[in-house]
Amino acid sequence: MKKPLLFLLLACLPLPAWAKLVTRDVDYADEAGTALQGYLAYDDAVSGKRPAVVVLPDWRGMTATPKERADMLAQLGYVAFVADIYGKSVRPQSVPEYVAQIKIYKGDRALYRERARAAYKELLRQPQADAARTAAIGYCFGGTGVVEMARDGLPLLGVVSFHGGLDAQPSPAGKAIRAKVLALCGADDPMQPAVDLVAFEKQLRDGGVDYQIVSYGHAQHAFTDKDVDALKIPGAVYDAKADRRSWQAMRDFFEELFAR
Repeated sequence: MKKPLLFLLLACLPLPAWAKLVTRDVDYADEAGTALQGYLAYDDAVSGKRPAVVVLPDWRGMTATPKERADMLAQLGYVAFVADIYGKSVRPQSVPEYVAQIKIYKGDRALYRERARAAYKELLRQPQADAARTAAIGYCFGGTGVVEMARDGLPLLGVVSFHGGLDAQPSPAGKAIRAKVLALCGADDPMQPAVDLVAFEKQLRDGGVDYQIVSYGHAQHAFTDKDVDALKIPGAVYDAKADRRSWQAMRDFFEELFAR
């Protein structure tokens, strides 16, 4: 008789509020009216506003990979939004198509900043986003982009570049980098010219920017990308150790950045 009574009592207790990851595509547009479609992720078990993070994808654009990172950020208690840089109707499917797209935006940094800015503004429209606590992360091509977001003068607390193409491009007139910068680099990345990295660090130092540049020994380009090996691109190799360590470095950076 004791066991049935115990089960009855337990059944009367309130059930815990289990976390539920909410994800959805979001249609929006840039200043020129270009149709874009991003991806939003947050945990509905977290109440109220929370730190908000823009995710800039690598050269493949809106694929499952940046969405997975947004989900991981949501599981940490943030609200994350994957930016659509190329446009809703543009979904490249091959290496030549990836190259064609990034040439457009690397050659026109103002356009790249406009598309990233549109994603930032769309994220702030979400009721879960705390406008006072925002950041951006990006991978490869997106790692270049988050620095452009900082150069654009957006009120980000910080940006994290994962194996991004870093250089000393100037900020737009009247603007300067105010965000803290965490650059996570592969020590053996053949796609990151050493002279550009030196120039990038000098620019940050001369600008009084709070920055960290971390170099992961033996890691090559795209070290966080589990799918990159299948592309067989020389110098681009997944590295599980560098992937794990760089994600932890981002987590530590955000804990400091978003502390109240």
